[in-house]
Amino acid sequence: MAVGNKQNWYVLYTAPRAEKQVKQRLDAQGVKSWLPLHKTPRVWSDRVKIVEIPLFSSYIFVYCREDELRGLLTIYGAVRIVYYNQKPAIVRQKEIDAIEQFLEQAANHPLCPGDEVEILCGAMKNVSGKIKKIKKTHLFLYLEPLACTVCVKLEDVAPVKRLK
Repeated sequence: MAVGNKQNWYVLYTAPRAEKQVKQRLDAQGVKSWLPLHKTPRVWSDRVKIVEIPLFSSYIFVYCREDELRGLLTIYGAVRIVYYNQKPAIVRQKEIDAIEQFLEQAANHPLCPGDEVEILCGAMKNVSGKIKKIKKTHLFLYLEPLACTVCVKLEDVAPVKRLK
């Protein structure tokens, strides 16, 4: 089988903020593509809304043969093919799977930096603070009344529910 006949994951670079439109156009042409999206809060003057934004700005993954790749540049919004060592960059399936796994774990994580949480046990029970950083099993909280940052286990905190 010739190199150009095997399907692989490749990366297209898109125009700024055109990733979702390029994905729709690829889908309409029957090209298998993947745009990893993550949810993030966006703040406007009158509200906060959770929106889905691309994990990698201006990049979209396409699954096709190398000889089909150049033809995808005719899609409006697709700017260029990402190259590595003078060849179109191939993304291995295990790397795609790792990104999917990361997004799944992130989606199942209810807390984000900036959220206010309350400590549920220990010497700091009922003290609340803002999340500065989240690790796998711990998070760092800024406690304003004490003007300090503390490290707390994820299972030892709960989001603060505010009355509207």
